[in-house]
Amino acid sequence: MRRLLRPLLDPYRRYRHARVIHAVRVSLGLLASILLTTGIHLPHGEWASVTMLVVIGGLQHHGNIGKKAAERAIGTLLGAAIGLVLVVQQSWLGMPWLTYFAMAVICGFFSYHAIGKGGYTALLAGITVFIVAGHGDNPVSDGLWRGVDILIGIALALAFSFALPLYAVYSWRYNLADALRDCAAVYGRIINGQPVTDDEHLKLMGRLNAVMVQLRSLMPSVSKEVKISMKELDAIQRHLRMCVSTLEILGNTRPDPRDTEAMAHLQSEMKAEHRLIRVHLVAMARALKSGETLRLGRAVELPLDSSLETPIHNTLDGYRLLVRQLAANIGEMRLRLARTAPRWSI
Repeated sequence: MRRLLRPLLDPYRRYRHARVIHAVRVSLGLLASILLTTGIHLPHGEWASVTMLVVIGGLQHHGNIGKKAAERAIGTLLGAAIGLVLVVQQSWLGMPWLTYFAMAVICGFFSYHAIGKGGYTALLAGITVFIVAGHGDNPVSDGLWRGVDILIGIALALAFSFALPLYAVYSWRYNLADALRDCAAVYGRIINGQPVTDDEHLKLMGRLNAVMVQLRSLMPSVSKEVKISMKELDAIQRHLRMCVSTLEILGNTRPDPRDTEAMAHLQSEMKAEHRLIRVHLVAMARALKSGETLRLGRAVELPLDSSLETPIHNTLDGYRLLVRQLAANIGEMRLRLARTAPRWSI
């Protein structure tokens, strides 16, 4: 059974086939919603399916679904309560113009708060007012049933979010691992004298910049899923950003590749730094992808005479200093990943 279920249990395979898993999970959830609401003849049962789509349809990561469901529940309950009040006052006072004016004012209030923090909750509250009350002429029983349907949809969405959960930390780990491998490839091109203006180099740098944006968007969900503070995740992101920035500068400050004597001298002089940088980048990438965090503990230290305080007299001195700063930055990133490994290596 483990052999048969390995494609579903393996985090990397689930990451690679996340869209298919998400689509199947949503389809099964909608089928369960339809069968449940029609099986017990629940009035307006379609709103349970609509709610399920709203909560998990566009959210594949587990860390986002719980937050979205909570926001949906709060907005729904608030909007349903206001909608029922509007229905009761319409049936009691019988003044449609008052209902329309009240709806406009209430939805204007929610729209004001829909821009900014908590905007999703405010927007859903305004939408739910109309779902429950219509234009004030809906029966009270219909409003109650629609509120119940929406809560059923939220419960089903949460239940199906636990079926083969697609954690944001998987995407964060594997994207970070790919970024570190790309950093190693870029660094190899720089120290080996390959051109930094050709399509291959520009493609690697463009991919690194795109991954950094994607990693930034994943951080809030990762923090919720594995309880790593945003401060710690931001520090790791900062190390990656410094690594990419330093590589860009190195590509423009290295000696002329046509000066083979200078390049050979630097290769020989900075052999320890070159090895350290490549070993750490590849080790971090492998640890992130495989979950074997022992790789992060195998440190390679710089020689004692390698100092970041070396005075700069010429371009080569600046190049040497940048390489050593890059090595130090990567070493600090490795230590942070090793310290947080028990949380992200799920």
